[in-house]
Amino acid sequence: MSYMLLIVEPRGQRTTRSAPQGRAVYQRMLEYTATLRKRGVLLASDALKSESVRLEQHDGRMQLTDGPFSESKELIGGFILIDCQTRAEALSFAHECPAVQWATIEIREVGTCYE
Repeated sequence: MSYMLLIVEPRGQRTTRSAPQGRAVYQRMLEYTATLRKRGVLLASDALKSESVRLEQHDGRMQLTDGPFSESKELIGGFILIDCQTRAEALSFAHECPAVQWATIEIREVGTCYE
């Protein structure tokens, strides 16, 4: 089974770090994903920039809205896609992730939602 670990950060948190602190945090995440790769469970991972755009369709009309979005208190700062056997195993990998110290990690099983 595949599980997506979403790194959900408080909006604006990244701006509170100095450049060296930001690089150190990023390096910790790179090291963590390297260990997942060596263990054979990493499918994909990446950081996400805070800038975003929303695409919506209402009454057949497309609407684009550039972020940041005032109603958002959090941003998805990155993702890690892993392949493991159980939800408990996915939780264990999430617990090992350095980001758990400064963000919420949301764990979702990948699959069809109409089963």
